[in-house]
Amino acid sequence: MIDQLTVFLENSEGRLDALVRTLGAAGINMSALTIADTADYGLVRIICNEPERAANVLRENDFRALVTKVSAIEVPNHPGGLASLLDTLAKMGLNIEYGYCFSVNGDKAVDVLKIAGTKEAEQAAKALEEAGFKPLTQEDLL
Repeated sequence: MIDQLTVFLENSEGRLDALVRTLGAAGINMSALTIADTADYGLVRIICNEPERAANVLRENDFRALVTKVSAIEVPNHPGGLASLLDTLAKMGLNIEYGYCFSVNGDKAVDVLKIAGTKEAEQAAKALEEAGFKPLTQEDLL
């Protein structure tokens, strides 16, 4: 499991720019960023090199930020790679709250998933490894 930075962001002009500039000024390096939004706010999820420090820096600059445990799993980057992973998780009876993916090179992708329940997610990592998937650590992503 890895730490993900989660930021609740007012949906207003320049707010995302302020967020990434604040992290950049603090020397925080982002590996991945995803945004979900509504009319009033956005939910920004970030994989970065120092999630706890990033959350503290953002809070000091009037952002609402927290650190969330998520699973990061390396999968083959080909059609059906994610489907195979999700099929394995479904057979384990696990609920996926949300997820996003990114490619790290031509033949590998990373799927970041919030699996309901920390204990269940930790158990899933072991079972996924046995099924041929590679659960990743924070250091693997930096």
